[in-house]
Amino acid sequence: MRFNLIGPFEIVTDDGRIHRPGTPKVCQTLALLLTRPNEIVTAESLIQDLWGEKPPRSAVTTLQTYVYHARRMFVNENLAAPGRSLIVTSPPGYAIRVDDSEVDIRIFERLVAQSRNELSEGDPLAALTTVRRALDLWRGPALSNFPAGDVLTGHIVHLEELRIRAFEIRIEAEDQLGRHRESIPELRRLINDYPLNEWFHSQLIAALGAAGRRAEALQAYQNVRRLLADELGLEPSLELKQLQIWLLSPVRQPAPGRAPTPVPGRTPGRAPLTARPTRREHLAAPSGI
Repeated sequence: MRFNLIGPFEIVTDDGRIHRPGTPKVCQTLALLLTRPNEIVTAESLIQDLWGEKPPRSAVTTLQTYVYHARRMFVNENLAAPGRSLIVTSPPGYAIRVDDSEVDIRIFERLVAQSRNELSEGDPLAALTTVRRALDLWRGPALSNFPAGDVLTGHIVHLEELRIRAFEIRIEAEDQLGRHRESIPELRRLINDYPLNEWFHSQLIAALGAAGRRAEALQAYQNVRRLLADELGLEPSLELKQLQIWLLSPVRQPAPGRAPTPVPGRTPGRAPLTARPTRREHLAAPSGI
């Protein structure tokens, strides 16, 4: 069995059947439990997410009803193996007993951590393969088929931040492998989705410069300069300004903050990680991911 939360909430059985619970509140209850598998989620937390600051007087009883319907769904739809009890009552709340390999958000978190370690150990090819597997788990906005309360929204924000980190790892790995041209289309898409993320802008400018497209790189710098001034009243970061100086310099050196293109015949990616800009703007909501 597999619980997919990165996208519309769905349950995939071992024989490949896909089941989407039809009741939003049951979906929400299950999703809350699955964000913390094998841990007790208090009834108070569940009630807060389901009804906010003004729960009905019958909130405890209604929550028990949702849990009951979830349990019956697993049995009636033959979703779980016979005799397997997934949701257990454990005061002061409930827990769902599943393996991490059965929850896509846990798989995603593990793969991102693995790719980060592979990159830091100087193996960008392995990191690129692993992080692509992680990003392939995304089928759309997390838990997009029912409303999320405050507690679930916090988990969704965490997933989005981790997704941004996965994109960064993918770009860094491609950078270390010398795949500047290959990363340009993806960086343009990421800038469209996260327009205030200065790191993505800096990587696009550097990639264009490394690919010999200096005029486009300078135009990309002007675009982000105007964006920051219009939206936030800010000047570009020091890293962005250094990139502009690099582009205008008659003596071309490797772009600031980027690893030089690997020398043919050498094992790529074995150099230590280059320093990365520390000023990042992750406040913009994604617009289409």
